[in-house]
Amino acid sequence: MKLKRGKAYRKLMNQYQVTFNFREPYQVLVDSQFVQDAARFKMDMVHLLKRTVQGEIKPMITQCDMRHLYNAEDKDEQLILQAKTYERRRCNHHELGEPLSSLECLSAVVGNTNKNRYVIASQDPKVREHMRTIPGVPLVYINKSVMIMEPMAASTHQHRDRDERAKFKAGLKGRRLAAQPNQKRKRDDEEGDSAKGHNEDSIVEGASRDARPQKKHKKGPKGPNPLSIKKPKKREASSAAAHGDCYKPDTNPEVAQEGGDSGKRKRRRKHKPKGEGGESRPTAEGEPDSS
Repeated sequence: MKLKRGKAYRKLMNQYQVTFNFREPYQVLVDSQFVQDAARFKMDMVHLLKRTVQGEIKPMITQCDMRHLYNAEDKDEQLILQAKTYERRRCNHHELGEPLSSLECLSAVVGNTNKNRYVIASQDPKVREHMRTIPGVPLVYINKSVMIMEPMAASTHQHRDRDERAKFKAGLKGRRLAAQPNQKRKRDDEEGDSAKGHNEDSIVEGASRDARPQKKHKKGPKGPNPLSIKKPKKREASSAAAHGDCYKPDTNPEVAQEGGDSGKRKRRRKHKPKGEGGESRPTAEGEPDSS
């Protein structure tokens, strides 16, 4: 098998797994003509089926197709023994005098939905044409000693697209419900009319809460960070004006002459008289200073 073909088959079976839940081992339902052509081309049917579906398989054959092998003109006992090793699919047509055709038998087994997830391996063009109308049915056939898997049919494409759209809508619906946590779900009718009325009030309250207009932030240049701005220094004039009458400069001319323009009164230093021995003597209160 070529590398590109094997890669394409792997992607195809992956799509069947995701959309229709196919799992290994795949149940491959073969008909009598497919078994005969594989033996005529000397092909290892089970091994090539594994390579085609890119996984483990479980070969199966219906009771009607088994009877076709017994009733064949060129009856091959070895081929019949090989077909007996496959799992027998009970189609409940063994009570009939003549076996049904592969188209009728496989159509009854697969049904309208292929709920058992069969992979159909058939050489009958009518069988493959009918199976294309059923979504989710992989088809395999032999063409000149090469086993080929058909691409996905139109009905299968439509079913896959419809399933993807449903999943997408469900995801959007879940997001909308998650975005409204205040809105409560309605309870079942079994809880009574009182619970139902309370639930409806809560829904209205949540809807009104959501309907309130939210404050919009004005767009524009933002001011500087208040923590990074230095505090303004108070001016002396403003401080003097704030004090008002509490501050009055000294109008004594002598004090003003000694202190200059500062207007502040200077303290006079009193000299103490010296006594005997050059030591200073404390002056009595009211005694004039000898110096």
